[in-house]
Amino acid sequence: MTKKIDDWHDDVPENNENEDEEEIIWVSKSEIKRDAEALKDLGAEMVELGKNSLDKLPLDDDLRAAIDLAQKIKKEGRRRQLQLIGKMLRSRDVEPIQTALDKLKNRHNQQVSLFHKLEMLRDRLVEEGDDAIPPVLELYPEADRQQLRALIRNAQKEKAANKPPKSYRQIFQYLRELAEGQD
Repeated sequence: MTKKIDDWHDDVPENNENEDEEEIIWVSKSEIKRDAEALKDLGAEMVELGKNSLDKLPLDDDLRAAIDLAQKIKKEGRRRQLQLIGKMLRSRDVEPIQTALDKLKNRHNQQVSLFHKLEMLRDRLVEEGDDAIPPVLELYPEADRQQLRALIRNAQKEKAANKPPKSYRQIFQYLRELAEGQD
């Protein structure tokens, strides 16, 4: 009893109209694992944050308690707590949390960038002396020229005498206060 190829085709039911109506999206195991790992990494990132930063994130009480506990635990228990936090995140909308976390990181990056600019400005002031003051006054019109000149002279004297850079630090502090005053 051998069937011909044409006979096999007759045994397959015709469901073309149902296939068009129901579109099933298949997700691979690898993709599910990658998503779970990403959520676990997000949880680990939140565990590394301080209390003030965590207060700025939109976290519910259960998730916040799990994060607080993970911050207290060490070694294997911490790894397991991070797994739990990742599992908790799977059932939540993580987009607002990720957005808030990105804002925190961006603010940190902006602050680091500002500090680098201020350090370069301070170095330029100490190297060039009074000639470098006009650009600073353009950036920060409320800056006190006399105070800057005194700090620069003191920093140059300290550098020449190999003394601790007290005035050097004070210049940076003063520039930082000016920059924060503009915000």
